[in-house]
Amino acid sequence: MGGWWERHVVPRLVENALGSGDVRRERAAVCEGLSGRVLEVGFGSGLNLSHLPAGVTSLDAVEPSDLGWSMSAPRRDAARLPVARVGLDGQHLDVEDASYDAVLCTFSLCTIPDAALAAREMARAVRPGGTVHVLEHGASPDPRVRRWQARLDPVERAVAGGCHLTRDPVALVRAAGLEVGPVTQRYLPGPAVSRPWTYGYRFVARRP
Repeated sequence: MGGWWERHVVPRLVENALGSGDVRRERAAVCEGLSGRVLEVGFGSGLNLSHLPAGVTSLDAVEPSDLGWSMSAPRRDAARLPVARVGLDGQHLDVEDASYDAVLCTFSLCTIPDAALAAREMARAVRPGGTVHVLEHGASPDPRVRRWQARLDPVERAVAGGCHLTRDPVALVRAAGLEVGPVTQRYLPGPAVSRPWTYGYRFVARRP
């Protein structure tokens, strides 16, 4: 899917940019409370696998990138639970309604073309009472940073596989009919010039 850059370069950029110590800590935090049968939308190269709690019994992965899936092989081989690739497109999940105990989505709502549809699909896939765990970057509350995000957004989309800097993941998930719990919002550590890219959201939503 996508052009040469998106197929062969972007997965490696994501691996490097989103595998740092600060991001790893956020990944560990958003995975807390996962259990049972889990669907991960935007599996990438499997950077969340090492953070899954013991209560997770299986993981089904949705991942459009063949390179990302290939890069994940060592992590999948080392995982203590079965991992299966069940789809390519978060906008159209080939899964039964209410068939998962939880859904995990990290740094993917920023990139999926129709993020609102993807959020509705995640809400459909999780059982009533189940949870959707989200870790994302997006729109800053600081007007100056937000203006820079708007300026940089076209460049970001071009070089980062369609990634947007200006989306509000909380609003997207809430509009899908899920009940959003407490939200942790902050800039990741780094220089001020990095702030258009580093404003993060972490939360768990529940299907009523």
